[in-house]
Amino acid sequence: MLISEHNLKKTLQKILLQAGSDEYEADLVSDHLVRSNLAGHDSHGAAMLPIYIKNISAGVLVPSMGARLVSNDGSIMVFDGQRGYGQRVAAEAMDAAISRCKETGLVLMTLRNAHHIGRIGTYGEQSIAAGLVSLHFVNVIDHAPLVAPFGGRDARLSTNPICIAIPATGENPPVLLDMATSRIARGKALVAMNKGEQMAEGLMLDSSGEPTTDPAVMFQEPGGALLPFGEYKGYGLALICELLAGVFTGGGTIQPGNPRLGGIVNNMFTFLVDPGRLVDHDWMQQEVDAVIRYVKDSPPAAQGVPVMVAGDPERSRMAERSLKGISIDDATWNAILAAAESVGLSRSFL
Repeated sequence: MLISEHNLKKTLQKILLQAGSDEYEADLVSDHLVRSNLAGHDSHGAAMLPIYIKNISAGVLVPSMGARLVSNDGSIMVFDGQRGYGQRVAAEAMDAAISRCKETGLVLMTLRNAHHIGRIGTYGEQSIAAGLVSLHFVNVIDHAPLVAPFGGRDARLSTNPICIAIPATGENPPVLLDMATSRIARGKALVAMNKGEQMAEGLMLDSSGEPTTDPAVMFQEPGGALLPFGEYKGYGLALICELLAGVFTGGGTIQPGNPRLGGIVNNMFTFLVDPGRLVDHDWMQQEVDAVIRYVKDSPPAAQGVPVMVAGDPERSRMAERSLKGISIDDATWNAILAAAESVGLSRSFL
């Protein structure tokens, strides 16, 4: 089915409100999910809502919970998400860090114990809107690992995303790199399974450590494993995310000595920089424009498919989906309706 962003957001808002979120939180979380769908990241979009509702029932996600400032030491800020909606607590931590960066020029902000913070690019967009550069390193704990280390046959890490955001210039939109360190996010396997589709080769291992294209292996017991992108390079970055976000936030890593309650907990290690404290603003914009123009002028490898930079694919998909609507498969839509029923709404609540 195709559904407009307005109607999808309204549906998600109603469920979130019924599940215990205040109006501010329901608006923020539903907007984040729908914007993820619009950007083409369906794995972090509306399909996550049934998981959130299940996690509330399990007591591993706490609605209407804000970020708590644990340590406030000049340009270093430490926050605890208190298992609140990650979209809320991460946005609040970013707002505070951005305000501080305007004063100090450089901030290290850490966030621990946040329920799934969703599409990390959202927080890069926050820094971009403030004219700041940001770098985000995230790990994922509280559940079984999902990603095999390079050279391994079973899962030992998670999808551990990295995001780097650079503000727009007068000539070019922002550069926003937002990527998992696995070849795909687990949510993409969920979307494929719900659609009854197979995955491409080279993305996953089954529970025996053999290559497979069946996305269902990620949702079975024992489960399969995603593979890191770029072989040892992606694995190396995933491990760095685990160390930076897991150890230096105080939130913990995925090693089995830490509890796993079955939720989705993110820890985030973030740098924010005011580029105006580093270089001349006009020179900076001219240099950014020049290098983007240079790489985009490369002759395309495939006819009619131009070279892009990070952020271009999302902007293209957002324009298309804003116009045509968001595609939701039947399994995902039924899961959303079932989540609505589980919090006391009828399937006709629309």
